[in-house]
This record gives sequence, C-alpha cells and structure tokens, in this order.
Amino acid sequence: MTSPHELGSTGASTRASVVILNGFLGSGKTTLFRNLLAQAKQRNLATCAIVNDMSELDIDGELIGNTRAVEENTGVLRSIHSCVLGSKQGIAKLDAALEELLSRHAPELVIIETSGGCHPLPLVEYFNEHGEVDLKGVFVLVDSLMLAHDYEYGETLVPRMQNNMAQGRRGTENLLVEQIMFCNHLILTKADRIKEQKLREVAGFIQSINPFVTVLSVIYGRLSIDYLLELQPYDYSKVADLVEELKPALEAEENDDRPYDLATRVIKDDRPFHPQRLWDTCHRYLDQRIYRSKGFFWLASRSKLSLLWNQAAGSISLEMVGYWRSGLVEDEKSDISESERQQLKEMLAEKSGRFGDRRCDLTVIGDQSQVDRFTEALRSCFLTEDEIARWEKGRTFPDPWPKKVRNIAG
Repeated sequence: MTSPHELGSTGASTRASVVILNGFLGSGKTTLFRNLLAQAKQRNLATCAIVNDMSELDIDGELIGNTRAVEENTGVLRSIHSCVLGSKQGIAKLDAALEELLSRHAPELVIIETSGGCHPLPLVEYFNEHGEVDLKGVFVLVDSLMLAHDYEYGETLVPRMQNNMAQGRRGTENLLVEQIMFCNHLILTKADRIKEQKLREVAGFIQSINPFVTVLSVIYGRLSIDYLLELQPYDYSKVADLVEELKPALEAEENDDRPYDLATRVIKDDRPFHPQRLWDTCHRYLDQRIYRSKGFFWLASRSKLSLLWNQAAGSISLEMVGYWRSGLVEDEKSDISESERQQLKEMLAEKSGRFGDRRCDLTVIGDQSQVDRFTEALRSCFLTEDEIARWEKGRTFPDPWPKKVRNIAG
C-alpha cells in the first residue's frame, strides 16, 4: 500500500523538502524558525518541524511549541533534546521522529533546527541516503557580531582553527568553519549591529571558506518563506571529498553528545532573581567563554511577567513570554473576570511550586573552564530567605534592567 506522503492530488510522486537550520550557539536559529513557521501558517503550507536542544530543559522546543502554527496542531512538531542531532544518538532519534511525522502527515516542507553544537556532516550523509525526502537547504546562521568581536570580523577564524589542528585538538573554531563549509546558504544575523563596510568584510572572509555559498543578511529572522520554496536540491557532490576527509574525526565524536569542550549546566529554582544582583553578576562574570545561556525566569521586581533569558556571547536580552498565572491572581487590579480568576486558582492548585507556576529554568552552555564559575554566580542571585520574607511584606528591590521588553508571543 502507498503511504499518504507518496502521492499528491494528481497521483504523481511527491517528496517533502527538508531545510536544516544549523549554526553556532546564539546565532538566531530559533527566531528564524518561529518566523518561518508563522509564515507557513499564514500561507496554509503543510509544514512539519523538528527542533533539537542539547539541554535536558528543551527550551527551544517550548518556544517553538508556543507559536500559533504549532499550538493549533501540536502533532506537527517533534522535539529532540539532551543530545546534539549530529551524534549517533541524535541521528537515531531524528530518524524515528521523521518517520513518525511522514507517516501521520503529508508535509510539503520539513524544517529542522539543530542545537548550536551540532556538526552538519552526519545530517548531510543521513539525508543523502534517505529515500523519502529531498534535502534542499543546509542553512548556517552566523552571528556577525560574534565574528566581529571574537574573530576580528572573521579574519582570525581560520588561523585559530589551523592552530587547533596543529595542536591536535578540535575546538569551537573547527565547528564554526566546518558548519560554513557544509552549508549551501549562509545567513548573517545581527547585521544591523555592525557597520555595512565591516559586514562586507565578514561576508568576504566567509566566502573565502566556502566560495559556493549564497550569503544573506537577515535581521530578527525576517526571511521570506518563498526563499525556501524556490531552493534547488543540496548538491552532495560538492562536499563528498570533505566528508571523506573529516569522517574519521567525526566518527571519534559520534557518541559524544557535548563535543568541542562544550559543557552544559542547568539551573532550576522556584525563587525569583534579585534584579540588581543579577545585573551586577552578568557584568562581572559574563565573558566570551559563556557561549549561550537561555531559559525562563522571573524577577522579584516584575512578578507577573514570564521572561525569556536570552544570552549569546556578551549580549543579553530579556523578552516577555507571557504572564504567570500566579501573578495575575495576586494582582487585584489585573483585567480578568472573577470566573477567570477562579479558573486560574483551580489550575494553580495543581502546581507544586512554592510560588505557583513561577519558576526559573535556565541552561548555561560554555567552555568547560568557565561554565561552573558563571553558573554558581547566577545561583547566588536568587532571593535569600530573608529577602523573600521582606519581599512578601512589600519590600521592593532596585531594577536596572530595561523597562520595556519585547513580547515574543507569535
């Protein structure tokens, strides 16, 4: 019997197009992913999504799951976490997720977001041998601001990779360069934050690494989905020699779910952060060896707001996810009806948290030499028991964070 995804309305064979969003930690993959899914929803384009988070918290999966395109049909999303997609474990999970999506849906497009520590080679090989889908785009997102600050606008990236090779080690520079070498489309993100002439320099260094790549600059994930629909198939022949060259090194890493000296730490706590102490700690302890930290949290000064912590390299942003149910119930001035308030109270009664549904769930990813230091510094920013007692009696705390935060609900 022919499965649903093998036949189109005319009876002709149709295969889903696959697009991979690859790129280092904090490059903007999730922002682009959410934007593309919103456009697919508007266009009524049959789309499935797979998201990969190397953390056990699955922050990216929650963010993608909260988009309107997925909320209305949760069956089109599969989340793979606690490993990188390019590992042996990750490929096995990807294969199972893709098989299930194709058996239940008839997607025209499958978009896959990898974790930042994912090498593209295993994925390219997997899809080259896959008989039911067509790999169209391996997009690599590159944080142009990170290249500017950490690699002299890209000039020192290859020399530092070569230095790693001379020392017999594979560091993050190797991953960055190889992600660029395997892609057929490259997106420079945060391009609005460096001068246009410097952006051209960045593009020039990238094309010296991969002369075949198409380079785009995209701000806030604003890429038209039409671009994906017009893609030509990924040309495996252009990377076949590179696959053979790198395969021995990658095979040695295939069972490593956190390669390239990347370490992951998780912070889970019900308490709010002290806003001033958090601000001071970030300015004191955060450096380029903390590649990424992200998650959901709350501030004692903004107890109604569910906030997204979003840090990449030296940049931190606070974004509003929504409102905590507990905050709405406690606020007598909140614009909700009495029946809605009662419904929220019943929902909160099922929560075991000390402060209702409010919580802090953060992932910190960085160099093994630095990640514990920064994680412990963050943990020291939670309110102490004495501060909680005073806060519950009406004590306020200074809050130096920006007063306006972007609402990311989409």
